[in-house]
Amino acid sequence: MKPGENVFEETYMYYLSRLRELSFESLADNLGAELKGGNLKIPLFRNQYEISRDEIIDPSGKRPPHDICVILSKYILLCPPALPPEDDWVNFRDLKDSGPLTSYFANDVEGAIEKYFSAGFGELKKAGHALGGYPPNLDIDYDLAMQFDALPRVPLLMLYNDADEEFPAKCFVLFKSGVEKFLDSECIAMLGWQLFNHLNKSIHPGNPV
Repeated sequence: MKPGENVFEETYMYYLSRLRELSFESLADNLGAELKGGNLKIPLFRNQYEISRDEIIDPSGKRPPHDICVILSKYILLCPPALPPEDDWVNFRDLKDSGPLTSYFANDVEGAIEKYFSAGFGELKKAGHALGGYPPNLDIDYDLAMQFDALPRVPLLMLYNDADEEFPAKCFVLFKSGVEKFLDSECIAMLGWQLFNHLNKSIHPGNPV
């Protein structure tokens, strides 16, 4: 076992022990999840994951990467007893307890999208469509505006202006303010990185990030 893997394994087992305490049947509707054979099936960026009280598996039947396991576990564990009302789009920095992660989000999520797609605005649009992005119901003036259903109850909004003679490319990734009912700030930041990772891989499948 590589250094750090033992910590990941302990964290994974801890979340499974917490999940065993829950009634999946009572949570499925508020999570927007499918209940099948007593297990929850939850899509994350269009990939279907199955969560039981013994394991989390991806579409290939394998355990997904650690950050995805954490996001899915927290999404279930923090499920609110009632759905939050319709709310506004907000920046990551405006969310509760986001302070220590604002630089990470600006650099590794929004900044990464700017960097990897600044020379290929058409590629970003193509990647967004491949990931299920669709136009938001908003009257806004950006070169590209796409909404993504990252999790059933957690949409993301990506706003992007292409580089021109005066200004570099600029990207904003926004969340509904009610996202804090479903995920903590660390998981919200990881979800933002998953957006960038999926966009990048859809165009450059062999390009590590």
